[in-house]
Amino acid sequence: MTPEEKGFVLLAVVKILVVFTLVMVGVALLTLMERKLAGWMQNRPGPNRVGPFGILQPVADGIKNFIKEETRPVSANRYLFQLAPAMSFIPAAMLIAVIPLAAPLPVNFDVMLPLVGEVAWHGLMPVAVADLPIGFVFVLAFSSLGVYGIALAGWSSNSKYSLLGGLRASAQLISYEVAMGMSLIPVLLLTGNASFGEIIARQQQGLWFILPLFLSFFVFLISGFAETNRLPFDLPEAESELVAGYHSEYSAMKFSLFMIAEYAHIVTISAMVASLFFGGWDIPFTHWDETGGLAQTLATGLAFFLKTFFWIFFVMWIRWTLPRFRYDQLMAVGWKILLPLALIYIMVIAIAVQVIEHGLGWTSPRAEGAALFGLNLVLGWLVFFLLDRGRVVRGVAPATSPGRAGARAAV
Repeated sequence: MTPEEKGFVLLAVVKILVVFTLVMVGVALLTLMERKLAGWMQNRPGPNRVGPFGILQPVADGIKNFIKEETRPVSANRYLFQLAPAMSFIPAAMLIAVIPLAAPLPVNFDVMLPLVGEVAWHGLMPVAVADLPIGFVFVLAFSSLGVYGIALAGWSSNSKYSLLGGLRASAQLISYEVAMGMSLIPVLLLTGNASFGEIIARQQQGLWFILPLFLSFFVFLISGFAETNRLPFDLPEAESELVAGYHSEYSAMKFSLFMIAEYAHIVTISAMVASLFFGGWDIPFTHWDETGGLAQTLATGLAFFLKTFFWIFFVMWIRWTLPRFRYDQLMAVGWKILLPLALIYIMVIAIAVQVIEHGLGWTSPRAEGAALFGLNLVLGWLVFFLLDRGRVVRGVAPATSPGRAGARAAV
């Protein structure tokens, strides 16, 4: 291997260790954040017994899960029962690796290491473990592998309730994965590239995609709630639905792996929302962050953290605000509303891009983004104010007036 190849491997290992550590520590802290946030919204303190202000509660929970007795049903499939939590956790933990966390960092070194020899790197280092050219396609494809862990968890437990919970969870995830994938095709139409780096660069040249592709953002965000099993889509693990769902027979650390995977998915979905629709690590109203340097990398890393943190807070906020759907409503929203909306939106954006670029000759990203923003204002009004007046999305049927009911009975 050349010194540059060794440098590439060394930096990749360092980034893997740093990102994986941040994800695991962050997931532990997110459990505390959610409990504190729930306490604040419900006018109670939340965890306050372990450590100052309860900050050591995640440590206590981790120790409890490690030393707690594990149980396994006698008739369960031994190997698949143990494999299922890992199949749910590993894809969730790996997804953040392809998302750029900050602007590229200039790195220059040339050193001699024992047993390795000369190691060198000169140039910009992407602040992502793997800056893949297929970007969000990899995230969508790899996240779908978590369905196998959920399905196996329900089936291998050899419990009718766990099996039904696994089937319901698998149906939900597969259904909303379709809508999520369709929602990102307009992003591909504007950028011509699935790489996160190219998508962020395109947003720096024009407008953040939240403006020209608002309906894509809406469909993606709703699908993200369903993908992470969060309210109002938490039926697979709701306390009132089929005991505890697909993980009913799990305990101790195996049960915790499912919860860790859920929180890791929340981080990934929030980071994708920030990257795909809010400029990623881009700092608005300035081009200073694009010049390269340690200060720029730190500043853009902070900007990306704040954007991601806001959407994590938003996910938790929704949990303690909205009631959950019934299961038939959940499936109907995915197949009858989000998927048709995403398909129609793809056709509208494709026609609009063709007209703007070739008909009007507006090839500037900013001009094209402004035109699509105006189009999305019209589409948003049609979807949220014209169509949805209790006719498309509604909870229960309106009560029939006594006079009308009497007339109907007389007929």
